[in-house]
Amino acid sequence: MVKRIYRGSAARIEQPVFGAGNPSNDYGLGFYCTESLDLALELAVDDERGGFANAYDIQMDGLDVLDLSAGGTCCDLQWLAVLLENRTFDTASALAREAKDFLLANFLPDYRDRDVIVGYRADDSYFAFAQDFISGGISYRQLGNAMRLDELGLQFVVKSRRAFERLEFVEAVAARSDEWAASRRARDAQARHAYLDAERHRRQRGDLFIAQIIDEEMRLDDPRLR
Repeated sequence: MVKRIYRGSAARIEQPVFGAGNPSNDYGLGFYCTESLDLALELAVDDERGGFANAYDIQMDGLDVLDLSAGGTCCDLQWLAVLLENRTFDTASALAREAKDFLLANFLPDYRDRDVIVGYRADDSYFAFAQDFISGGISYRQLGNAMRLDELGLQFVVKSRRAFERLEFVEAVAARSDEWAASRRARDAQARHAYLDAERHRRQRGDLFIAQIIDEEMRLDDPRLR
């Protein structure tokens, strides 16, 4: 099966380089893409300059794919554990530090040697949602709902050399700053607004918070985490 993916960038990238990039991205070193052309166009620009949505085809047959999204077999705590290992969180509080240690010890999946990882982006608002959860501000249910607010919130990350070798450049679609930078800001603002309205102040009976998950030493097979 061939999948079309896109990478938003300031420049054309006809030949992605294995091993290049920022090792502190959400899922570590990799080539971060999306299956949405519109999202790639937004990510390609900032307020000062335009960019390109670079399009690639990748042959998926035989690749080892880890799906950290709701459509996969992982739970949201596994996605969060990967994020905690790679991104810098504010762990000033004792609860946040304990939460980080607990999640890394009990929910970190084997992700480093996968060919491809599919999962939620942790940009801007979405990183704040994760921070709220480990600090005890929102429940596990609220975290999951927040991550699913943006239908374009998934990223497709090419991790292994084998997967890189299957990338075939298709085209580079030009993105204008005056069009797509505003769209990017609007998407983030919409996510924040929806989160504040629908989630932050609406605790439900039976909601699981990180303190309870730690105290009860919950594990991956706990049905309350699915």
